[in-house]
Amino acid sequence: MSAIIVIAKSPVPGRVKTRLCPPCTPRQAADIAEAALADTLAAVAISGVDRCVVALEGAAGCWLPTGFDVVSQRGRGLACRIAAAFEDVGGPALLIGMDTPQITPGVLANAVAELYTPRVDAVLGPAEDGGWWALGLRKPDPAALFGVPMSTPATWAAQRDRLELLEMRVGELPRLRDVDSFDDALAVASLAPDGRFAAVVHAVAGAGVLAGVLAGVAG
Repeated sequence: MSAIIVIAKSPVPGRVKTRLCPPCTPRQAADIAEAALADTLAAVAISGVDRCVVALEGAAGCWLPTGFDVVSQRGRGLACRIAAAFEDVGGPALLIGMDTPQITPGVLANAVAELYTPRVDAVLGPAEDGGWWALGLRKPDPAALFGVPMSTPATWAAQRDRLELLEMRVGELPRLRDVDSFDDALAVASLAPDGRFAAVVHAVAGAGVLAGVLAGVAG
């Protein structure tokens, strides 16, 4: 049974997307996070996998569509929480975050298909900032995350090295840009202009609060 896990935080102001503040307010950052999560879950829902799961920190809200199972995040540190999510869901599973709302059902379906390719034990999708946006494991294995530093420019390389140290055969996924800064948000919104994420980002930008940032981008 194929599964996609979205590891996410409930979009509560002051607790999510804090690196957008400033220039965003905590409320604006939470609105952007909720829109990113909504677009991500919408893509997962029609990707064709057997099971859709949210590994959640916090409480579920109206942003959660029907058809998703929810498991609570557990463990200390992001690497431990990712490993626990794989264990709770079982395998094979593809895990993604809520930071790539430009993701499409086709990209997700191809990633899952790659995970099922003979002689592939894991798949890994690099992010432009040096992290990764997707990790798939044929079988849950906490050792796959052991010692991997998260949220650094070396995360993708360290993750790949760890998988190879365990003699896992790794399939490569496309490189994507994830959303850490408001510049990232603007760039990602331009990649998926018809989504909820783009609408919220443009609404925040149009509020006038970010006039200085936009002037700098334009310059």
